[in-house]
Amino acid sequence: MDVGLLSFIMPIVHKEWALTNSQTGLISSISTIGMICGGFFFGYLADRIGRKDTLMLSLLTFSIGNFVLAFAQGFDSFLIIRFFVGMGLGGELPVAATYVSDLYSGAKRSRMLILADSFWALGWLVASFLSFALNGILSWRGLLIVTAISAFFAIVVRKHVPEIKQPAKKEHHFTISKFLNFKTIMLWLAWFMVMFSYYGMFMWLPGIMTSKGNSVVDSFGYSVIIIVAQLPGYFTAAWLTKKINLRYIFAIYMVGTAIGAVLFGQAQTPVATVICGCILSFFNLGAYGTIIAITPSIYEPAIRGTMTGLAEGIGRIGAVIGPLLVGVLIDQKLGINAIFVIFMISLLVGAAAMLLIPVKKQAEVNEDQ
Repeated sequence: MDVGLLSFIMPIVHKEWALTNSQTGLISSISTIGMICGGFFFGYLADRIGRKDTLMLSLLTFSIGNFVLAFAQGFDSFLIIRFFVGMGLGGELPVAATYVSDLYSGAKRSRMLILADSFWALGWLVASFLSFALNGILSWRGLLIVTAISAFFAIVVRKHVPEIKQPAKKEHHFTISKFLNFKTIMLWLAWFMVMFSYYGMFMWLPGIMTSKGNSVVDSFGYSVIIIVAQLPGYFTAAWLTKKINLRYIFAIYMVGTAIGAVLFGQAQTPVATVICGCILSFFNLGAYGTIIAITPSIYEPAIRGTMTGLAEGIGRIGAVIGPLLVGVLIDQKLGINAIFVIFMISLLVGAAAMLLIPVKKQAEVNEDQ
């Protein structure tokens, strides 16, 4: 919901403060940078002080941060506060995935992680309806205050979510180099390609379609339909965990995303745009949910939070580079078809990287535990 509302708030802030396009883009970039730092910091903290306490801290960080952000008086203060909001959000995602991973095992762990991630789409739906329903009543500041109400969920977490006790372990000094092996590099590459393609395509494709005269992509109904299409993508991926290994599911959905991207780029009519947009959304978010399920399962509990946070952080570097690269390529007059080829290659590279990850037999996701 937080990320979704930001996408609706940015154009309003852009107009109200007479920002340049570069300044408006920096708002999105600083949020992503904050999420990268938050993934690293809170992931590490989850392994040190526990998942529950870290989850509450990250939740309070971005909720209270949004409340303070509602009173920002200028661009500079907005950027600084938004960085900390991004930190909290970037920390919550891997810590929540780590908690669920600790709670379950085998195929049930995979299903629960994918289903938990499907609430990302529900958050986007809430953001869409809030923006549509309250835009004429509340200013962007009011919408941020509504988002800040999520801080009260920390009370629910504190009261009803138990801490998972980790087995006693020897004290050790964590160093990235200790775990920087082939498995981790391939996982990071897969994460990078998922986010590179997702943010590169979803930020630019609507603009490309609009430039072709296909105004349906600007409508509220289109946004809702595309978001709703994400849910069956998650659900079918969760169902497939009963049938095949998660790495194969991820590869299938990445290839499906590549096909969907090409179809979407070539769509000309409103009906074709909606159908192809749904295909793209279905496969891309299914792949995202699957890699969320894979990542914490690869590592032992003692380092699970840290490594999950690092993996998502590496992925978010791709989220920064993807949209920037597309903008540069368009300015250089590179054809849209050539840009789609780049996305296709990146998606296929991500699928191949995941398939190359060696997985121990006991960690296979089709265990009947």
